[in-house]
Amino acid sequence: MADRILVLDAGTTSTRAMIFAPDGRMEAVAQEDLTQHYPRPGWVEHDAGEIWTKTLSCAREVLGGQPDTIAAIGITNQRETVVAWDINTGDPLGRAIVWQDRRTAEFCAGMKEYGHEADVQRRTGLLLDPYFSGTKMRWMLDHDEAVRTAATNGSLAFGTVESWLVYKLSGGTHISDASNASRTLLLPLDGAQFDEDLCELFGVPLAALPKVVDTHGSLAECQVDCLGAAIPICGLAGDQQAATIGQGCLSFGETKATYGTGAFVLTNMGQDIPRSDNRLLGTVLCQKNGERTYAVEGACFVAGSLVQYLRDQLGLIGNAAETEELARSIEDSGEVVIVPALAGLGAPHWKPEARGVISGLSFASGRAQIARAALEAMAHQTHDLASAFAADGAPWSRLKIDGGMSANDWMAQDLADILDLEVERPDFIETTALGAAMLAAVGCGMHPDLASAAKAMRGGTSAFRSAMSSDVREVRLSRYARALSAA
Repeated sequence: MADRILVLDAGTTSTRAMIFAPDGRMEAVAQEDLTQHYPRPGWVEHDAGEIWTKTLSCAREVLGGQPDTIAAIGITNQRETVVAWDINTGDPLGRAIVWQDRRTAEFCAGMKEYGHEADVQRRTGLLLDPYFSGTKMRWMLDHDEAVRTAATNGSLAFGTVESWLVYKLSGGTHISDASNASRTLLLPLDGAQFDEDLCELFGVPLAALPKVVDTHGSLAECQVDCLGAAIPICGLAGDQQAATIGQGCLSFGETKATYGTGAFVLTNMGQDIPRSDNRLLGTVLCQKNGERTYAVEGACFVAGSLVQYLRDQLGLIGNAAETEELARSIEDSGEVVIVPALAGLGAPHWKPEARGVISGLSFASGRAQIARAALEAMAHQTHDLASAFAADGAPWSRLKIDGGMSANDWMAQDLADILDLEVERPDFIETTALGAAMLAAVGCGMHPDLASAAKAMRGGTSAFRSAMSSDVREVRLSRYARALSAA
């Protein structure tokens, strides 16, 4: 019986395939790491062909030769990463430029100097930052001969990772869901399709872009030769929107934070187009039958990648779980503070030129102090976002957390302490994949709507409540503010 959902989760450091039952239980998972390419400081690239082949391999592994059990496919992905390919051959024209990449900082600065940012933000909800996809597309056109030639020949296809995977799975369907499309700088928040004027502003050919579609519904169909059956693709969403859905943040004001490679906070803003006066982002949360639900978002570029940096570059820890043990082994960080601006600063600062800082070092500082300061940096960054959300009239009453780092109980409690809020964590923290499963389940008719899917598919939760005195909290935040100014 076809009553399972296959989810493809193409993340930044790995790609996975998972099978979900109608009640939200994850029944199988396969995962493969993705190669990270760093050709220059500030540049981050992926091999789009590797993303495709490893995602397909994972999907085939979890299916185990039984594609007839799958009712629909849901796809979630690292957002803003841009793939360029030949629409006729389906071959990548070069490496994908990853969302973390900062190579277009000078281009963005020039556009700001010409006074374009206010209008771009009003129309798209986004700021002029290298983070977003449109400037990456422009860079490819300016610097990659294969991309430029394909544009001249009319064979160029641009897309984010979900668009690339759908094209490969379906054998040629070129679409992008509204949540991912809203991260490109090329889609007005109130526009159904990519905008000709915005494309002209950024120098991106409209003809190379995909058709914008709903996040859930009958969107495309997987070819038989990929997975052994013609399976409908019924759910598409960027990873942070998918996590918001998976956390059940389906009503106005509900907020989640995902701590993965980066840290991303989204608040559901209903059907009203969000406007921020504090350098937060407006984005599409989901779309059904052309009707959109929006969110306000704050993005920090470095979260779990800081722990990975401590492990792989500095050799201070053997694995991520070790940070909790080290944090608990001492009473405080000994005044050590980390500003994790290894890829610049995201919201609400938006300083691509900022660099990471470790301050407060003394002869008493060791592995434990640095590891604890790394975890404390998550709460400090999140507090910056909380202040900006409150100033925009969207204060948090509770924060739902997920992502790999949220499994760390010490960090979850520190968030509650610094934010002075209740922090809720689901028992199943892979809410990004769950959100994609929920979208696909609604898209194929397994559940009538997202509220019903959330009720059926979400499990239990744990709560963390503040236990920190206000004076300790203020000392921490003041120390971080001083370190931040040095970044």
